[in-house]
Amino acid sequence: MHAFICLPSPKMPRKPSSCSSAPTPTPLPIVPAMALHLMLAAAAAFAVLAPPAASSGPTPAPPALGINYGQVADNLPPPQAALLLLRALNATRVKLYDADARVLRAFAGSGVDFTVGVPDRLVPRMATDPSAAASWVRSNLLPHLPATSITAVTVGNEVLSGTNAAMLRSLLPAMESLHAALAACNLTSRVSVTTAHSLAVLSSSFPPSSAAFRREVVPYMAPLLGFLARTGAPFLVNAYPYFAYKADPDRVDLGYALFEANSAGVADAATGLRYDNMLHAMVDAARAAICRANYGKALEIRVSETGWPSQGDDDEAGATPENAARYNGNLMRLVAQGKGTPAAPGEPLQVYVFALFNEDQKPGPASERHYGLFKPDGTPAYDVGVKAPTITLPKGNGSSGSGNNGTGGLVVAQGPGGADGVGPGTGYYTVSAAAMNKVKSRRRRCMESLVAAAAVLAMVSGPC
Repeated sequence: MHAFICLPSPKMPRKPSSCSSAPTPTPLPIVPAMALHLMLAAAAAFAVLAPPAASSGPTPAPPALGINYGQVADNLPPPQAALLLLRALNATRVKLYDADARVLRAFAGSGVDFTVGVPDRLVPRMATDPSAAASWVRSNLLPHLPATSITAVTVGNEVLSGTNAAMLRSLLPAMESLHAALAACNLTSRVSVTTAHSLAVLSSSFPPSSAAFRREVVPYMAPLLGFLARTGAPFLVNAYPYFAYKADPDRVDLGYALFEANSAGVADAATGLRYDNMLHAMVDAARAAICRANYGKALEIRVSETGWPSQGDDDEAGATPENAARYNGNLMRLVAQGKGTPAAPGEPLQVYVFALFNEDQKPGPASERHYGLFKPDGTPAYDVGVKAPTITLPKGNGSSGSGNNGTGGLVVAQGPGGADGVGPGTGYYTVSAAAMNKVKSRRRRCMESLVAAAAVLAMVSGPC
């Protein structure tokens, strides 16, 4: 018997992230740069235009590139610059660790879907005071909807990997309070409530089919999984093959960690599935653990963080620009192809790359400050095939902007390879800009039709 036992009922529509075994996938092919760009552009168009399926909660996301937009830094450009860089990447999903109003205002009408965050420090109060959750929704979500698309809220980050008993007990009640606040505003069909987990919640992760949650985590995780299943929210996992390679570079195959096609890969003897990259093995380990703890019920799994540092301390093996480019470049190809994991090959994996910028104020080893695809001045940290627009920030304006949604002195170079997306270069930004321009006009027409309905809902929803 296969260890992956979660199977959809034959009488029900197929659920995301089923746990049935699957044939060995074919090796990841090398995709020409222009073909990759076109696939990403098509994915962006599909993400905006695809009709939603009937569901009691937010629908599973189609394949599209997501980026984590962290701001633990004192030298970042204003959000308007971040928007240009995200368009150059053709990223249509962004995850914040808070609900920064400045960022959400700057992205109004952009067609970008946001996941915003409730900081850890607010979790205990939300757990015990439902009015705190309602106040947070009124202050952080309602001012931006529907102009800015907000599709999910994460409550805390990696809470169940910690040892704070009060936080562990508070997590699910806080999520329930927030969901109730969204329900009062008629937003639960558009905004899901979830939380992100590190792989430290697992007692083991290899082979993937044997994975299980740590015994001390199960009392908190099992009801949380029930909440996600009931509300249609995804399970978020932060998965970093880099950490595994850094911990044991002599035994962990670098090619396996970097999605290299010539990697021999590893097999799961219990299922017969072969893994040609470590990220897929990590995701399927989380899938197996969910199946065990959730009484065989499947959930959609999203990779809420993954990435590779371009620089590190002397004892941080593999933290180089070359390896970062290989990891994230191959990851973007995987997203563009819409492939799933060996245990769920028909379910495209939603991934958020960590991170948009290098963040100079992050504590810890040097690698923590060098996960960015871009440096704070907007130049690429390494080459992933993106022709980014040139950004000039006059000294003194920094990331605080100039107020009133201004650019804070932002100057974007036009012309070949610039923000207008014309001229020579990789062709990436040109295709990306064309795709975004086509879908934004359609999205705008759709959003205009929703504004009146949203206004009516706001008037009749009481606390909203």
